[in-house]
Amino acid sequence: MRWDGQRVAPTEDASALPGLALANLVRTVRTPEFAGVTFHEVLCRSALNKVPAASQMPFRWTVNPVRGCLHACTYCFARPTHEYLDLGAGRDFETQIVVKTNVVDVLRAELARPSWRREHVAMGTNTDPYQRVEGRYRFMPGIVDALVHHGTPLSVLTKGTLLRRDLPLLADAARHVQVGIGVSLAVLDEELQAELEPGTPTPRARLELIRAVREAGLPCGVIVAPVLPWLTDSVEHLDALLAALADAGASGVTILPLHLRGSVKPLFMAWLARYRPELVQRYDELYGAGAYTPDGYGRWLRDRVAPLLVRHGFGDPSGHRAGRAAMRDGAYPVGSLPRVTPEVAVPGVAQPTLF
Repeated sequence: MRWDGQRVAPTEDASALPGLALANLVRTVRTPEFAGVTFHEVLCRSALNKVPAASQMPFRWTVNPVRGCLHACTYCFARPTHEYLDLGAGRDFETQIVVKTNVVDVLRAELARPSWRREHVAMGTNTDPYQRVEGRYRFMPGIVDALVHHGTPLSVLTKGTLLRRDLPLLADAARHVQVGIGVSLAVLDEELQAELEPGTPTPRARLELIRAVREAGLPCGVIVAPVLPWLTDSVEHLDALLAALADAGASGVTILPLHLRGSVKPLFMAWLARYRPELVQRYDELYGAGAYTPDGYGRWLRDRVAPLLVRHGFGDPSGHRAGRAAMRDGAYPVGSLPRVTPEVAVPGVAQPTLF
């Protein structure tokens, strides 16, 4: 691949990322293969991100090799994180992508510290690690290898079918540490999916990904989120989706309704006005001044989904209610983690590398 638009001094480039000093912005890159997208290659000082203690996430550590996401999901909860970079949550989030070029080396150094306690590390909690940019930078094989080498359990939540490339690596990793896989798939209708998630693989491609993950001997929980009122919350849609997930071999399902926090709300409402204007008033009434659907809608959706989960072999709906209660943005869905933890090396003894 040929890369153009390379610069060493960001202050000379009008497209350079605001607020980043020369010490960590290496170059700004554009390529015809990612039309309209600018990559800002930076040197990160830390790869492991600690989840605040007050968070209800079921893990304490994450790794995000990039910031921003080419999937361009209209409803994405991570969009406001771009505002910390003095960039917009809208188009900038989809086209101004920050790439941590040294993330693997920094991660290896952090994991080698005596203070590291081999706690679970989750990926896909902010932006997708298997979005298309991973095909160019190939961070994930090194990240997985680093985690396994240091006896650290891991999980991945993704919409990206590029995960298939690393299935042999992940299956081998599961011999040494706990490996969890989750796939996000909430919209079965391809036309609606293309409008909502223009940069993501099709529903059919993600169903085949689920099948491939299970054939590789790994668990694959699916997060059906967000469920969109009056668009994807009908019995017909949910029934068809759960049937397809069951047929693909999903090992669990977690279902969550749409929420619209911060700057995501006006962005989604603008999308709604363009594609489904007849629903704008309904959404205004349902969400009011808040980000979440009323409790009544949540109960209604749980009651609607419960018999469908049982019908398609996803177990006692009470278990899924418990899973949803603990579930938050970016957390791994029900069924994505193995039930049995593999044997790992004695603490203080490094695992063998996979390469």
